[in-house]
Amino acid sequence: MQVFTPTDVTKHSTNKYLSVLIAAKFARVVNEFPRDRSLNEKKLTTRALEELTDGDIEYKVTQRRRQG
Repeated sequence: MQVFTPTDVTKHSTNKYLSVLIAAKFARVVNEFPRDRSLNEKKLTTRALEELTDGDIEYKVTQRRRQG
């Protein structure tokens, strides 16, 4: 099992909390695509964290719109 430290995930984002949110949203997106159900496939969260630490995920932080 690969271990991701907070310093690993914050290399390509501003803080560790934002990094986890980005990886979780990316894992949800990847989950919607059809997958190969082989035994060698990595878990979606591991794959998302790997791609985040490699800098393969591009994201944009936007401000929330006010309701009302």
